[in-house]
Amino acid sequence: MKEKSPLLIKPRIDSSIYQSVTIKSANWKYLNFEARKLKINEKWEFNTEANEMVIVLLSGNYMFKSKKGNFETVNGRKDVFKGVAHTLYVPRNTTFELIASCDVLDIAYGWCKSDSDFPIKFVTPEKTQTVIFGGDNATRQFNDLVPPGFGCSKIVVREVYTPSGNWSSFPAHKHDERILDDKGKVLEPIQEETYFYKFQKEEAYAIQQVYTKDKSLDEIMRAKHNDVVMIPKGFHPVVAEHGFHCYYLNFLAGTDQCLENTTDPDHEWIYNSWKTKDKRLPLVTPSMNNQ
Repeated sequence: MKEKSPLLIKPRIDSSIYQSVTIKSANWKYLNFEARKLKINEKWEFNTEANEMVIVLLSGNYMFKSKKGNFETVNGRKDVFKGVAHTLYVPRNTTFELIASCDVLDIAYGWCKSDSDFPIKFVTPEKTQTVIFGGDNATRQFNDLVPPGFGCSKIVVREVYTPSGNWSSFPAHKHDERILDDKGKVLEPIQEETYFYKFQKEEAYAIQQVYTKDKSLDEIMRAKHNDVVMIPKGFHPVVAEHGFHCYYLNFLAGTDQCLENTTDPDHEWIYNSWKTKDKRLPLVTPSMNNQ
C-alpha cells in the first residue's frame, strides 16, 4: 500500500489553495481541480476564460458577484457531514469575485475547456438530487451536484458518502475509452477524475485501488483527510475504514458529459447479489444545513 503514489496528492499546509491538480501537473488533457480556504471578507477573483467551472461549498458561506449573476449562501453547511453542498456552475468567459462571509470558508472547484455557452446556475441543497445506491455493505449515498443533462459542456460533479466499513465505487468501473453503440449512444466516455477526501476525524482513511486489467497500472493507496486521488484511467474501487464515515467529492471531465462506464467483468455479478440497503443512509440531508 502506497501513501506516496504518484496518483495520491497530499494537501499543502502553507497555502490557502491547499489542493491543486491541473492538466499540467497531472499530465492529462481535460480536468483541473483545486480546494481553497478564505477568511472572512477575503476575496477570490477569477476569469474562467475558455473554461466552464463548478464551485462546491464544503463549509461556510460566501457572496458571489459577476455580470452574469449574483448569489449568496446563507445556510452553508458547517462541514461536509452536516448538510448538502451549494453548487454554482459558472460558464466560460465569466469574470467574478467570491467573498467569504464567514470566519473560514472552505470551497472546492473544478474547471475544464467548454465547447459552448451555458447559463450560470446556482443549485441549493434542497434542489440537489440524492440517490441511495448499491446494497449490503456496498451501499452509499450520492448527491448529484452536476449530473448528466445539467446544462453544461463536459463537467460532471458528485459527492459521495460511504458509511464506515462499506465499499464504494463498487463493483469497480472505468471510463477511459470512448465506446459507442450502433446508434451512436455513448456506452463509455474518456473521462479524467479526481477523488477529494474528507473524514470526520483526521486520523481516518479510506483505501483506494486504481488498476487496469493488464496491470500496467496497479496502485493501492491510503487516502486521508484532504487528500486527492487522481484517476487517469482504469478501475478505481474504494473502501472506508471501519469506525469512520468517508466523504469524497468527484469531479469528472472528458469527451462527454455523462456517467456511463464499464464495470470490471470479474465483478459484474455483484449487482444482482445485493439483498438489503444500509439503514445508516442517508448520512446527510438538506435539513441539516439549517441546524
